[in-house]
Amino acid sequence: MRGLAAVSVVGLGLGLGLVGTIGTTRLARANEYEEFIDVNDQEDLDDLLAAADISQDSYDELLDVLQTGIDLEHANRAQLYSLPNLTYADVDAIIAFRDAQRGSIPDPGVLVTAGVLSQEKLLAISAFLVVAPRKSGFHVRGILRAETRYTVHDRLAPPVLLRGRLTLSKHLQVGFAATTTRLQVGSASYDPTRAALIADGPSYRVKVPKIFVKYESDQLVAVAGSLRAGFGQRLVFDDSSQYTPNGISGDDQALYLATLDRSCRLSAGELAKSPCAGGAAFDYTTPDFKWRDNMFGLAAGVKHIAAGVGWMQAYLWASVANRRIYQYELVDAAKCADPHADNDPDCQAPVIYQRDGANPLAPSPRFAFVTVPDVFSERLVGGNVAYFADRRNSVGLTAYGAGEVNRVSGIDLGTQEWSRLPLGTEQSGNAALDFGAAGVNFTFGRGWLDIAGEGAFSFDHLPDGPGPQAGGGGPAGIVRATATKKHQELEASLRYYSVDYANPFARPIAQADEFDGQRARDEAGGRLRYFGSTKRYTVRALLDLWAPVSSFAADSILGRVQPKLDSYVRADVRTSDQLWVGGWLRYQDKDLRAGGHDQCFEIITETSVTGDPIPCSGRQLTSIVRARYEPTRNLTITALLEHQLLDDNSGTRFDRKFRQDGAAWAIVHWHAADRIRVRARARYLDEAFNDGDDMYLERSLAGLVDVAFGLRAKDVLRVRVDSKVFLDARSSTAARVPNPELQLWLSYEARL
Repeated sequence: MRGLAAVSVVGLGLGLGLVGTIGTTRLARANEYEEFIDVNDQEDLDDLLAAADISQDSYDELLDVLQTGIDLEHANRAQLYSLPNLTYADVDAIIAFRDAQRGSIPDPGVLVTAGVLSQEKLLAISAFLVVAPRKSGFHVRGILRAETRYTVHDRLAPPVLLRGRLTLSKHLQVGFAATTTRLQVGSASYDPTRAALIADGPSYRVKVPKIFVKYESDQLVAVAGSLRAGFGQRLVFDDSSQYTPNGISGDDQALYLATLDRSCRLSAGELAKSPCAGGAAFDYTTPDFKWRDNMFGLAAGVKHIAAGVGWMQAYLWASVANRRIYQYELVDAAKCADPHADNDPDCQAPVIYQRDGANPLAPSPRFAFVTVPDVFSERLVGGNVAYFADRRNSVGLTAYGAGEVNRVSGIDLGTQEWSRLPLGTEQSGNAALDFGAAGVNFTFGRGWLDIAGEGAFSFDHLPDGPGPQAGGGGPAGIVRATATKKHQELEASLRYYSVDYANPFARPIAQADEFDGQRARDEAGGRLRYFGSTKRYTVRALLDLWAPVSSFAADSILGRVQPKLDSYVRADVRTSDQLWVGGWLRYQDKDLRAGGHDQCFEIITETSVTGDPIPCSGRQLTSIVRARYEPTRNLTITALLEHQLLDDNSGTRFDRKFRQDGAAWAIVHWHAADRIRVRARARYLDEAFNDGDDMYLERSLAGLVDVAFGLRAKDVLRVRVDSKVFLDARSSTAARVPNPELQLWLSYEARL
């Protein structure tokens, strides 16, 4: 193990030892995030992510719970556990109180008066809750939100998003998300004269990607339309992104991206010159609103079937949904025998030309780096059945199968080996099951200990690949134990995902590195996560050690085991009633056995003699110092400094030293009045500041101001201004338009 790795591990051990010496006075939180979560909307989560208070995984999980919502009257133990800041004891106390009230929690505030939750915790989770109406009969209650944004210099009308979730009666709910798109290309078709794909160019279109109707009572739940489902440890099936899902829900999620998008995505094709040549290649515009392709169909479940001592649950779901796909993930299955053959021209992604509506035979440019809609129609069916002896002890079975039907007639489309959809070149345009998985999960709880696990096996029609890849499917397993005492919490987990476990609906605990487009594949490792707190101290620590399963094989491309490490220690100290200070040290190593600065960490730049990318084996050490000052209850000021040391093998500039990145943030939250809230954030970023020539990576200054005005009784009008200026001397920066950037946001939320 190299010196820097040893320093990190020793530091982590010292941090864990320090935690054990700190006396605590409040319960540790189950499903512990990197920070106490107290947010109102996605913008608040953006602040936490920008300031490195939470990871990208935590952001995705919290955003899913925030937009889906948890109903205290109907949520089971696993769903309540998805709420931030709560302990297992909190969750069990909520359920016990609900049972005593015959399933009724008319107002979440009663949890405080009854001593079930502290006021701090209830206020912190309030944004994640949905409250069922008390009236019987038909009525309308819920939220409608309209949002738009505009960038100065835009040549296109701004995008518009309308989201709504309305409760029509005690058990009936509807939700939807409708948006306009301006940058999305049209559906592709096959042009036999060109022997290539062709699609309409971007234009202003109206999309309704999400719409659902849900019925839910204490015993039954049913969803029609856009839906999500997830069970167990997310190893067999999870479409929800929640940490501990157990059930089905409607899906009305749509998101925004704060960064601008390229205006032009074309290459020359049949033209003499690309339409994006020159300055057009560096022209940016407001991005469209985004959404994730989830299931669309029918789902139903019985949540409680009496079974002697305990009870059973049973769910079924079926979906027929069109799938978008990145153009370079496609392959012509009739020509390509094996998509692993990167140097075979027959295995390259099919060309996609832009259709000329006036003259179909006119020379056309080619699309570049676009996502094509409606390429496959996914037919999926799944089910779950589980027995619960009580809320903490259960065993269940989950299984699903899916087939991808090619919607583009005239060409037999499959996917590249690195695509998330494991089709390979077996796609034949029928509705046969192309992939799926089945597995058994369990939970066990006694006193301070909760153990959960899941074992699974996948199936697919992928061909044998290089090294240990055999195709056809493979095994996977995960076990997770959480020890919760009054003073602290420790979570330990072990995971094994074989190289052949190609399951695109698996979202268990896994590191961000991917194998052929999937995180939960080709990985074996263990993780420890610790949390401890007092009124004055909060300490969090993580140690994750894993290795690719393929690196254990004798005929592996690597030829040896490649152990990897991710670790951090974070401590926050309350020095006074107004001031918190803290520090965060994170060390990541993509190969503990490699050494030297001639390694990549971020971007793969080297390939083997066969053309395969050589995995990165570099290191990164991140140091953060942070201070949060609350002079009054209405004002919070946060300052943060970040420094990174990382390996970078691009050229010779860093062959004898680390690349150094730096960033500084200032974040202000101010409740100016009872119905006026102001958020402001500024960030200075300087990547590779020790390079010297200012022409390698980004140097920028960005900021935003967001003002929310309370209107009527519950309505909120929000106005936001974002600005960013690139300060480096790169040629792309000199040609970039606009620079500086200025974005204007407007949203209105009405609560009925």
